[in-house]
Parts: sequence; C-alpha cells; structure tokens
Amino acid sequence: MDDKETILVVDDDSQVRALLEEYLTAKGYEVHTAENGDAARSALSAIRPQLVLLDLNMPGEDGLSLARHIREHLDIGIIMVTASGDTLDRIIGLEVGADDYIAKPFDNRELLARIKGVLRRLQPRSQVPASGPARTLRFGNCILDLDTRSLRDEEGREIPITQMEFDLLQVFGTRPNRVLSRDDILDLTQNRDWHPYDRSVDIRIARLRKKIECDPESPRLLRTVRGAGYMFVPEAT
Repeated sequence: MDDKETILVVDDDSQVRALLEEYLTAKGYEVHTAENGDAARSALSAIRPQLVLLDLNMPGEDGLSLARHIREHLDIGIIMVTASGDTLDRIIGLEVGADDYIAKPFDNRELLARIKGVLRRLQPRSQVPASGPARTLRFGNCILDLDTRSLRDEEGREIPITQMEFDLLQVFGTRPNRVLSRDDILDLTQNRDWHPYDRSVDIRIARLRKKIECDPESPRLLRTVRGAGYMFVPEAT
C-alpha cells in the first residue's frame, strides 16, 4: 500500500509548479498541482491531500478565498506562499486559518522544513486511543477532547480548529492561572518556526477567543497580561 503523504501545489506560475513537483516528488511525497482556484477545488474533490501549498496572489479566486474554503470543509494543513515578506500578507494568511507561511523567493530546504513541521503537527489527529475514559479540558462552554483532538460547544457541536489552535488550547488548559510568555508558548507547542516578535501567536489567540469566549472583545478565559503574555483563567467560566 502506498503510504506517501500527498501535497497539492496551487500556483499560477507553471515553472514554479513544475519545480516544486519535481523537488517534492524526489523527497518522497505524492504531488498534485493546480494552476488556479477552480483547478484546486476540483483536485480537492478528487484527492485528499494532507497539505496544500497555496499561492496567495493568483488571477481569479485568490489564495485567501481558497484558504477559507479549505479550512471550512477540510482538516488538512495549509502553507500560504506570499510574493514578499510583507507582514500584512502573513497576518491575513494566519487569520484565515493557514498553518504557516513562506515568502517568495524561498529556499527549497526551508520550504521542506516547514512542510515537515506542519505534517508532523497534523499527524496526531489520527492517533485516537481504542478505549479508556475520555480526556477533556473545559474552556467556558466549550470542551476540548484530547483524544479526538476536537473542540465542541455545550450542545456537542464540533467547532472547527486547526492543529496549532488545538496545541495552544492544550498548553493553556494544562497550565491554568499561569502566565505564559510568547517564548513559553513557542517552546511548549514545539512551534519554534513561528517568530516570537511578530504577531503569529497573537493572531491565533485572537482566533481562539472568537471560538471560546462569550465576548471576544473582553476575554475572560484567555487573558492578556500586559507586558508578560497570556493566561488561561478557568474560574471565569
């Protein structure tokens, strides 16, 4: 049985698609390509890749719109490719649910490291114990199931979260009432490919607040400790 991990490369530049297909195939991945949003949607309905390498700027449907569609319907990794190191592009990509980003032009070795990092973080989703009591953490009216790696509301409906969002909730839920700096968060989630001085951590905290807080603008669960970091306060429930 072929157990290769599958990657979908979405880029309107045919040369970039060809080069990435050749390079990633040589590294042991099954690679499919798409030149625009329509082709990507068709590919996603025909195959189920573990990760999408998604160009931000494409004619027709852009990468941000496609990323939103992917995040709403599929539980797979997304690495956003930006045309430059522009901070705004990074922020928007993370806000729509991308797992990571990389700027063109990029070194293939750096890209490979980021792909491996995202796939490694996604892998535990399928590792669910066959039996035993469920292990859960409560965040207000939401329950984080550590075995199924899912978040549900008080009525049992699943709330979509990315792997990195799960990692963050697990870190906070197992360390209540403790201030965690951005460096602490990076260490504990083993996501050192994030940059502690940009807004990667802050953006994901903001996304989580929208999912677990009654009032995300006045968070009571994931609190900001000015000048120090963030703290999970379960008593606020």
